[in-house]
Order: sequence, then structure tokens, then C-alpha cells
Amino acid sequence: MTSDTLYAQPLEQLVDFNFDEKVANVFPDMINRSVPGYASIVAMTGILSAEFFQSNSRCYDLGCSLGASAFSMAKAIEDETKHIIAVDNSSAMLAKAQQLLQQSNLHLNQSVEFICDDISHIKMSNASVVVMNFTLQFIAPEKRAVLLKNIFQAMNKGGILILSEKLNYTHKSQQQLLIDMHYFFKKANGYSQLEISQKRQTLENVLIPETLEQHKDRLEKIGFRQTEQWFQCFNFASLVAIK
Repeated sequence: MTSDTLYAQPLEQLVDFNFDEKVANVFPDMINRSVPGYASIVAMTGILSAEFFQSNSRCYDLGCSLGASAFSMAKAIEDETKHIIAVDNSSAMLAKAQQLLQQSNLHLNQSVEFICDDISHIKMSNASVVVMNFTLQFIAPEKRAVLLKNIFQAMNKGGILILSEKLNYTHKSQQQLLIDMHYFFKKANGYSQLEISQKRQTLENVLIPETLEQHKDRLEKIGFRQTEQWFQCFNFASLVAIK
């Protein structure tokens, strides 16, 4: 695993965060040192997918990055009719994901399909499992409801949406406490104050978190019959929504 040192030195100009080749090369280290509970969420994604998968249906990993959730689903779902479609708009991330798939000893090539496209543009259908692990937060807020409605319409009855997001809080003291704890987490994982500060600035206009209540209200208005939060570590959480 290549260490993430992208922000270790002072940068003359900070540009908006982008999932380019530099990020793709260090992403496993970056995500595990930056997102508390990430490994658990990915592992549970596979377990939940296996329980809710419907034979001869599709699973979607939207904003798949290096395909961790897609691989987790592919390993956990034993039904040979599974078809997992992993979508990302970063060609650099998908190139790395395909390389990881080819290097694996899991023989998953026939069950995982990668598509390079904007997740808002793809046509989905016959879905029993849809995963968005830390993806919606990078979508413009005004476009989120439309995307989730398209996902809902593409899902089979009884299908599951797994939605993982960084959370925001309306109460100032609560918000600050969760921000501080996340900072302590990154510091404990070896990131310097410079690295944390520079990366935060590059994400300010790109990653826009919402409150748990906003997520749950939107999902319920769209039509999901049950929405539950099943995981949280500091200000990162995951929900399941059942159609």
C-alpha cells in the first residue's frame, strides 16, 4: 500500500480535491487513515448485500472508487446469477480498480463490470442492492433528490440502498466536538496538522455534508418504506433504506 503524502509539503496553490491518478495511487491508505470505520462499512456492505440480493438481479456500486464495496459484494453473494455494476467518473480510479481485480485471486471478473460515467447519467434497472459509500456528499445538493429518485425507481421491491456519508450537525457544540474527534483520528493515523489543514481546504467546495435528519427525510419522501442508521463512528455514518 502506497502511503498518502499528497499534502505533506506546503503547496503554493490549493485546488479543489479531485480523484485523479495521484489520489488513485494512494487511495487505500488515504481512505483508511481518513474515514473512521471504513473497513467495517465495506465488510458489512458485503454481508448486507448477500442477505438482500435477489436472484437474477443487479447490484450497483455508485461512486465505486477502487471497487472495494463491489469486491465485498462479489465475495459475499454466493448466487451465481449476481451481476455487480461498479460506476465511477474517474478513469484513473477505474483503471486502478480493474488492475486490482485482475490481480486478485477471487475469480470475480465475470461478476463485476466497471463503467466510467457520471452516476447521474447511467440507466439502472432490476436492482436489488444499490451502494453509495461516501459518494452522495460529492454530488451537488440540488441534484441529490433526483439521483435518489432514479435509484428508487430502478430498485426491486424489497431491495436495499446502503448509503454512507460524512454528517453535519446543526448544534454548534456537537458539530465542533465531532470535528475535533475526527481531527484526533487523523492525527493518530500519522497525518500532520499541515496535511489535515491543506486537504480540508481542498475539500471545502467539493464535499458538502448534510445532517442525518436531512438524509432520512429525503429517503422517506422518495418512498423508501424503512430507513435505519446502522453504523456511526464520529461524524461518519451509514444507513440502510429498504424499498
